[in-house]
Amino acid sequence: MEEKVILVLEDEIPLLNAIKKKLETEGCTVVTARSVEQGMEYLEELDHIDAIWLDHYLLGKESGLDFVNKIKADESPWKKVPVFVVSNTASQDKVNQYLNLGVEKYYIKAEHRLEKIVEDMKESLLN
Repeated sequence: MEEKVILVLEDEIPLLNAIKKKLETEGCTVVTARSVEQGMEYLEELDHIDAIWLDHYLLGKESGLDFVNKIKADESPWKKVPVFVVSNTASQDKVNQYLNLGVEKYYIKAEHRLEKIVEDMKESLLN
């Protein structure tokens, strides 16, 4: 896979580091953020982004759902960037909210291994 730029928004540092390391071993450039505000700042600074790994719970007042609402808005330049939500939140209502906003896929952390999620991201980016 050609080098892709992935923005990872995750509040738990050990998990953030594991995700970053795994994506980098797959040849990706990884930018990490722990809050919606920080993630939005990176989007403003980057030339392009190929995909977003997003946790629902982030530092600060806003959640992953707030982030998706911002980037999937009609006027957003990031509207078409695939978003992969990986969270502990499993309520069907929450999953539906994300899917209705146009996220690529929603994963429950306890049910999916890191390797599987990265594999799905790679497949999505190749298509």
